[in-house]
Amino acid sequence: MPTMVFSAFSSFSSTNFTVSEKPINHQNKIKILCCKKLKTSSFSSSLQFHIVLQKSVLPLAASLTLLLSVNPAKAGLLSGFSGIESVPGPQLPQIDFLNRLNEENQKKYAENDARFKSSPLLKELLERSKLNKEKNWQKIQEKYCIRGAEWGVGDCSAEGMSAEDRENFIAMLKKNAGE
Repeated sequence: MPTMVFSAFSSFSSTNFTVSEKPINHQNKIKILCCKKLKTSSFSSSLQFHIVLQKSVLPLAASLTLLLSVNPAKAGLLSGFSGIESVPGPQLPQIDFLNRLNEENQKKYAENDARFKSSPLLKELLERSKLNKEKNWQKIQEKYCIRGAEWGVGDCSAEGMSAEDRENFIAMLKKNAGE
């Protein structure tokens, strides 16, 4: 990429210009890229080219400098470190008595879980929970409908009704909801 940039600017030469707000001060010199003398018949087209070049080359050069000199961000000292939880702990001594006790307890827990999952009490509670969920969902929808009618928004909006019809409609919604 840099070779393309330099080849694009190969027709430019470096010239020193003095810039000052006071009378000429030879210490304030800056380098500005300008173009070599063009073989044109018109002085105004050459002048326009110089103006366009001065207005576009410096911002372009600054942009390319920033683009080419950007360093990647560094996340910090411990980035990439997976943490202490990924380090395996020391191997503890195995005690046969504790291993057998653990295996027996695991078998008992598995049997109790299977018995509980197949119990009629759990099945009844799960069925009640499902019915309550549906009933509670319906109550929530009715409350939202009442609120929407009062506020004049949503599907239950009473915005186009007269004041009396609106009050009757909201009263009917509240009665159906049990409020």
